[in-house]
Amino acid sequence: MKRAFDLTLALVAGLMLLLPMALLALAVRLTSSGPILYWSDRVGRHNAIFKMPKFRSMRVDTPVVATHLLGSPQAHLTVIGSFLRKSSLDELPQLWSIIHGDMSFVGPRPALFNQQDLIEARTRNGVHELVPGLTGWAQINGRDELPTDQKVALDIEYRANQSFWVDMKIILLTIRKVLARDNVAH
Repeated sequence: MKRAFDLTLALVAGLMLLLPMALLALAVRLTSSGPILYWSDRVGRHNAIFKMPKFRSMRVDTPVVATHLLGSPQAHLTVIGSFLRKSSLDELPQLWSIIHGDMSFVGPRPALFNQQDLIEARTRNGVHELVPGLTGWAQINGRDELPTDQKVALDIEYRANQSFWVDMKIILLTIRKVLARDNVAH
């Protein structure tokens, strides 16, 4: 049932957001050199690596590390990068990953391929068995500001309590947090 919900919602959202996504793509193209999309190597279900798209918000010469590990993240942002990140509009291309089956709307956020501490902690606790999500329990409870151990604890809590209604609650809380721009560090 979760996969059918994800696929239906992703297709409907993709069609509804087609024009805004085209305008965002044009804005990325016109304000910085390089590709419109950034395809990030991420860790999916059972620790399989997949390519996750985002509208590119960083310059092309930015090191491939988690944003919080950059010395000065703001220095690497494109002209519209801060807006894309704070509004979470950079995440819209991930609808493709949901349609493709690499992601769900709700689940633990996919780790970068080089976030070994997060990957190992999730694997030890069975979180790696879940399909990663566009949003998740940890996302609405701290997002960028959470240390790894707290993030994994929230992922474990989600794994133990996941249901259609929990997912709906997380989606609604995510919408509220995105509109309020809560817990966005960069």
